[in-house]
Amino acid sequence: MTSTESIEALRAELVELLGERGVSADLKTRERASVDEATMSPILSEQLPLGLADLVAYPADAEQIAVVVAAATRHRVPVTARGKGTGNYGQGIPLHGGLILDTTRARAVVEVGDGVITAEAGASLAFLERAADASGQQVWMYPSTAQSTLGGFLSGGSGGTGSIAHGTNWEGFVVALDVALPGTEPALVHVEGDDARTFVHTYGTAGVIARATVRLEPAQDWRAVYASFPTFEEALGAVRTLRAIEPLPRLVSADRAAVAERLPADPAIPAGRASLRAIIDAVALDAASSLISAAGGSVEDVREGVQQTIKVSMLSYNHPIWWLKKNSPGKDYFHVEVGGEALIDRIHEVEAVYPGGILHIEAAHHFPIGMLVAEYTGAADVYAGYAKLVELGVRVHSPHQFYVDHGVEELLALKERTDPDGLLNPGHLGVPELAVTLPAQAKI
Repeated sequence: MTSTESIEALRAELVELLGERGVSADLKTRERASVDEATMSPILSEQLPLGLADLVAYPADAEQIAVVVAAATRHRVPVTARGKGTGNYGQGIPLHGGLILDTTRARAVVEVGDGVITAEAGASLAFLERAADASGQQVWMYPSTAQSTLGGFLSGGSGGTGSIAHGTNWEGFVVALDVALPGTEPALVHVEGDDARTFVHTYGTAGVIARATVRLEPAQDWRAVYASFPTFEEALGAVRTLRAIEPLPRLVSADRAAVAERLPADPAIPAGRASLRAIIDAVALDAASSLISAAGGSVEDVREGVQQTIKVSMLSYNHPIWWLKKNSPGKDYFHVEVGGEALIDRIHEVEAVYPGGILHIEAAHHFPIGMLVAEYTGAADVYAGYAKLVELGVRVHSPHQFYVDHGVEELLALKERTDPDGLLNPGHLGVPELAVTLPAQAKI
């Protein structure tokens, strides 16, 4: 625990640096800033509250982010960086208290270039997409929650809309970063290429992303496509064929009727039928319609405009599970992140791993991915299913953990250089006893 004297001294210094509105010690403000969407996991929910910040700071630009990190370093106060708090893993929860560094006021787009865009950490991906569109370009990818911040997506996310073509956000998406590192004086370190990639998906444990340059590509004329199928198995056939059309779709997502009926009411998502939603290039609409028909489905609607495509994004990845939980009173669900061709080839065996299991599926760059969801009966039952899934050829990632488990050895070596005193998001690197370890080749 950080001493009261250190917290009060840091608060006083931050008021001088950022002004009265730039820092808060208000309890309700600290409580709001100390949670994310970890309640998606009943296993994590049982452990909440995991931590409470002592202070919340609101730097207004990348340089002020570095100033705040330096001030916290001088007072030996832990720092947990935060965007919009849309993460599902508890990665933004300050396990050891200290300072929450809220980046959402540092939201300027610095420059839109040919094939790249530079913005501060608090800029939303939806805002970046609009800025790119004004130059006839589009962002390579954005998370299904398009209002998430750039820094939050790079620190805690992995992929989303656009991942069919481009994979995860550590596979070439990031060109350069300006990272705030602990030190007695403000330090923004500029890194590019592989050196930048090492800071991606690290939950801010090795450095706080203050500014980023990410890739753009020529804008495409996207359409939101809604289709329905008599069975989920037929929808799976369409997922497999649609992910290979040219130009590649920006997103293909499908659900059984039991999940689709919990989504927001929409005539394009008819009751009693499996639902498929996709973002398709206008020039590929005829090909997509033919593939949907060949798989046994019907195109329910085709909608134009960025708001419509973002709406489809908001019905993908974790969102269908969120809607299932929200609209199923009296029931509690868990989900496991899964991937691999077995999601299509062995669907009934995959779903049978958990009693009443239901798969939500997404087309992705390397292989299909999805969320296997079932009613929650306890953490032991959830974990027991992991090995069974791996035996079926399914890749697994557990969403019921608040620590980094991707590239851990590389990250530990990086953190030893950048944060030797362990002030950045402590507790989120390392494997607690609760963890279930999977072989690397079995992970998504």
